[in-house]
Amino acid sequence: MAETTTTTLKDELIDQAGATPGDRIRVVLPDGTVHEGRLMPTHSFSRPGTLVLKLDNGYNIGLNTPEGTKLDLVAPEPAVSVPERKAPKGDKTLPTVQILGTGGTIASYVDYRTGAVHPAKRAEDLALMVPEVFDIANIRSKVVVEMFSEDMQPTEWQQIAEEVAKAFEAGARGVVIPHGTDTMGYTAAALAFMLPQLPGPVVLVGAQRSSDRPSSDAAMNLKAAVRIAATAHLGEVVVVMHDESDDTRLAIHRGVRVRKMHTSRRDAFRSINHPPLGYLEDDEVLLAAHIRPTTPLSEQKDGKVPRFLAMDEEVSMIQSYPGLWPDHILDVVKKGTILVGTGLGHVARRCLDAIRECTARGAYVVMTSQCLYGRTNMHVYATGRDLIHAGVISGEDMLPETAYVKLMWVLGQTQDPDEVRRNLHTNLVGEMDERTEMTTYLE
Repeated sequence: MAETTTTTLKDELIDQAGATPGDRIRVVLPDGTVHEGRLMPTHSFSRPGTLVLKLDNGYNIGLNTPEGTKLDLVAPEPAVSVPERKAPKGDKTLPTVQILGTGGTIASYVDYRTGAVHPAKRAEDLALMVPEVFDIANIRSKVVVEMFSEDMQPTEWQQIAEEVAKAFEAGARGVVIPHGTDTMGYTAAALAFMLPQLPGPVVLVGAQRSSDRPSSDAAMNLKAAVRIAATAHLGEVVVVMHDESDDTRLAIHRGVRVRKMHTSRRDAFRSINHPPLGYLEDDEVLLAAHIRPTTPLSEQKDGKVPRFLAMDEEVSMIQSYPGLWPDHILDVVKKGTILVGTGLGHVARRCLDAIRECTARGAYVVMTSQCLYGRTNMHVYATGRDLIHAGVISGEDMLPETAYVKLMWVLGQTQDPDEVRRNLHTNLVGEMDERTEMTTYLE
C-alpha cells in the first residue's frame, strides 16, 4: 500500500515563505506570541502539522500552526560548500590513543547548517567532535559498530574486545570506547572478563545529553576519557562519566562495578559496593590505590594481549517479584540463570521446586540482590537456606548484570562443573569482594 502524504498548514506556510531547513524564520502565532530561530527538518515521529524550531539557546521546540499563524523568512542559510572534515596529522611525540566508535548519544555531531544532530559515520568524526583531544594524544579512530546500545549483543562485545587487543598490539597506550549509556555497564563488564591482562587503560565513555544541547556532557566526557587513556597508569576497563551535575569532576568507575542510576542526569553513573577508582579534576587524573596494574606486552606470550572471548549465551536473568510463576523459571533457564532476588537473596517459596529441577539437570543458578547495595546472604533466613540446599550459588556483592556477564563468560571458558563453580566463587577482575562496606558511595 502506497504511503499517503498530507500537506498541512505548516507545509503551506513554509512553502509560501520559501524557507528550507537551516533558514532563520520568525513565527507569529494567532495570540501574538513570536518565536524566532532555525527551521529544523522533521522526522518520521514528528506529528503532522508541527513545526520544529531551534532557538538561540540551543533547544528545540515544537509549535502547532493553527489558522492565523504567520511565518516569515528572516535570513536564508547561505549556500556554502562545506569541506570534508579531516583529522589533523598525529603528533608522534604524544601518547597514542585509539578511539573505537560504537554509537550512542556521544557519537553524534551537530550539523550547523540545519542544527540537526547526526551520528558519526566516519572514524574522523569521532575525534573531530572534540578537537582538543589532538593536544592530548596522537589520535587513531575507527568505527567498530554503529548501533543503539540496547541492541548490543555478545557478538559485538567480542568484536570490540578483539579491536581493543589489536589497538594495544599496534602501539596504543590506551583505548577509548564511546558507547551508548543504557548498556555501557554490560559492555564494560564483558570487556573486563575477556581482556583480564591489559597493558593500558580501556575507557568506556558516554553522554547523557546530545551535543546540540547547551547542557551536553559529550565534549567534556570524551576529552576526559582521552586524557585518562593517555596518562593513567591502570590496566583495566573503566567507565568515565560526570561525578557531579556540574562540570567540576568526573569519576573513574571500575567496569565490573558501575551502574547507570538515573535516566537523564549527567552524574547518572555510580560505583556499586566499591569506591570509584579515581577522579579527573582540573585535567588532573587522581587514582586510588586499589587499581589493577598494567601488564606490559613485553611480559605476554608473543607480545600479544591475551583474549578470552568465548561467551555462552544460554544464560538468562530472572527478576524475583510477587507472582513469579515457577513455570516461567522452568521455561527460561537453560544452562544458567541469574536470580535477582529480594533483600539478602530470596524468591518465593513456591519457586523452590522449579529451582531444584533446574539445578538437578545441571543448570547454574546464581543469586544476586535487587537492592544492589550490600551483598547476598542466604544463611540468615530459612528461605535462603532452602535455596542453598536447592543448589543456588551466592553472587556475593556482584551487580546482577555483572553476574550475568560473568556466568556467560565462565561457561564460555569451561563446561566442567567444578571449574565453573570455582570461577563463580573467585574474584577474577574486581567484580566481588570478601567484605562489603556499609556505604553507598553516593557522597
